[in-house]
Amino acid sequence: MLEFEYDPDQKIDWLQTAPFLGVHVAAVIGLFAIPPTRELVAWAVVFYLVRMWSIIVGYHRYFSHRSFKTSRVFQFIMAFIGVSCVQKGPLWWAAHHRHHHRHSDQEPDIHSPTLRGFFWSHMGWIMCKKYHATEHHKIRDFMKYPELRWLDRHYIAVPVALGALLWWLAGFEVFVWAGLISTVVLWHGTFTINSLAHVFGKRRFKTKDTSRNNLFLSLVTLGEGWHNNHHYYPGSARQGFYWWEIDIGYYSLRLLALFGIVWDINEVPQRILDKGRTLDQKVSGNQGPAESTPSAAAEATSSAAKSAPAAESETESSLAAGG
Repeated sequence: MLEFEYDPDQKIDWLQTAPFLGVHVAAVIGLFAIPPTRELVAWAVVFYLVRMWSIIVGYHRYFSHRSFKTSRVFQFIMAFIGVSCVQKGPLWWAAHHRHHHRHSDQEPDIHSPTLRGFFWSHMGWIMCKKYHATEHHKIRDFMKYPELRWLDRHYIAVPVALGALLWWLAGFEVFVWAGLISTVVLWHGTFTINSLAHVFGKRRFKTKDTSRNNLFLSLVTLGEGWHNNHHYYPGSARQGFYWWEIDIGYYSLRLLALFGIVWDINEVPQRILDKGRTLDQKVSGNQGPAESTPSAAAEATSSAAKSAPAAESETESSLAAGG
């Protein structure tokens, strides 16, 4: 295991983190002070699912990896809903995620559980002042859109307005369950991919990191738990490579494609699907671990290099937004 060299700049900014921690406290108090009802739980579940979708399909598969194309209008809709998750703006999120793929589980990786442990990878790094800024040079392809730059700068405006609207139109109890409790659960559901998907699960492919496939995390995050698949071929919009690997995010993209809302969805190449089946058969035959040969590892590194890093160097004509 690599040893992570301590950086004095990587200190938790408790003052700036106070609102984040305050929402946790308020959500816990609200959970006990306002008993759940079917209506309140329904509000919370709907707000969780819609916003989780905006993170995994919008922030992740679109802004980070450009695994499909869409219109500028729908691009903004995904970004707008994503900002309501209170996970900062789409440019900030995608830039940091691209960095993660370049250096996954290596010393420059800012949220590797194998280097810094559970707490840091789960939430410690986002509480650190060093990572509050958006690394614009890593997200140049989307920096040209003023509406995205505005959302990225004023990311707190949308959730505050949404919370006030919930309180005004639906009442305080709905605000607590759909606005506070749902958001805290959403945060930690998202964070598990950083903290747990590199620790618990099975490895089908040999990659340069410790990414793993985990069914439970896939259910929690609508398909993001097939993390070893994703790190092996990050350019695909489909993370559950096979029919038995549930990937609701991918299913939603296929549905949207039927109506022309999204198009040019990047699929998993047949050679990789075939390789995965061969590896699974090898495991079922007790012939060895579920990892690929050195040649597959080289392909994994190549596929990763062609995905998120390439997003900065492609020409404007190939950008995902607006096709």
